Amino acid sequence: MIYRRFGRTDWPVSEMGYGMWGLAGWTGSDIEEVNESLDRAVSHGCNFFDTAWGYGAGKSEEILGGLIKRHPEKRLYAATKIPPKNFKWPSRPEYSLADCFPASHIVEYTEKSLKNLNVEQIDLQQFHVWEDSWADQDEWKEAIQQLTKEGKVAHWGISVNRWEPDNVLNTLRTGLISSVQVIYNIFDQAPVDNLFPLCKELDVAVIARVPFDEGTLTGTLTKETTFPADDWRSTYFVPENLNASVDKAEALRPLIPAGMTMPEMALRFILSNPDVGTIIPGMRRLRNVDANMAASDGQGLSAGLLEQLRQHRWDRKPTKWSQ
Repeated sequence: MIYRRFGRTDWPVSEMGYGMWGLAGWTGSDIEEVNESLDRAVSHGCNFFDTAWGYGAGKSEEILGGLIKRHPEKRLYAATKIPPKNFKWPSRPEYSLADCFPASHIVEYTEKSLKNLNVEQIDLQQFHVWEDSWADQDEWKEAIQQLTKEGKVAHWGISVNRWEPDNVLNTLRTGLISSVQVIYNIFDQAPVDNLFPLCKELDVAVIARVPFDEGTLTGTLTKETTFPADDWRSTYFVPENLNASVDKAEALRPLIPAGMTMPEMALRFILSNPDVGTIIPGMRRLRNVDANMAASDGQGLSAGLLEQLRQHRWDRKPTKWSQ
């Protein structure tokens, strides 16, 4: 496992982290296998785990708390997120700070996360949605500074809305945010335009989420793929999105190096960017943990392949189904 400095926190974080959304909103999760997968990740050297209160109304946080308790000898970094008060993802320009993150709500859900994780201090507490128009409002600033002063949170981060990587730039300039979580993959390359350069300037860590474009970049989806009605992906992969996504993924197949899979190429594309602090793929199977962790070996993609993959950039705008 390769470790990278996590921005101003100065934490040595595994460049391959673990996204824990798969415990809620996705079908097919088995708690025993989930725990085995988490333990396997730790054995591979993974030390960064990203969860949220919104993943199963605290259940995912409780599972992460159990992992930390099982490995007292390891320094595992726990990152979680405060849900918006209106429980609507993503936020929208017309939402006010009072709709999503009034001070009392920030405090309430930080306390809930502390209890679920069974820790005295949250390493990284993040806002699960955000609007940059809130940057200059004092209420959220005072709340997080107080929680930090009380020792309940070490650092603060923001999870940026899908396909809106610039919707946080002014907030980062406040100096109160230590990390930003953003969708970045072979298709979603927009963060390199403005977000990554500013993060580098301000020493803000970058967490790359959705490395496989919700499954498209695993190369396993077809235009006939369907998901159960209670699976989040059934509302995301509407025909309009599924058909285009499959076509985009198929166009990548000729570029996959011999002996490499599409998922591995997708991970190595992200790891080839030194501005990324860690990636957080979702993993619920031991075989996926082994495969993903193996990509952290310091071997990036060739300059030629990276240039070819940059040509597959796919700029998209938020829609009703892109929550």
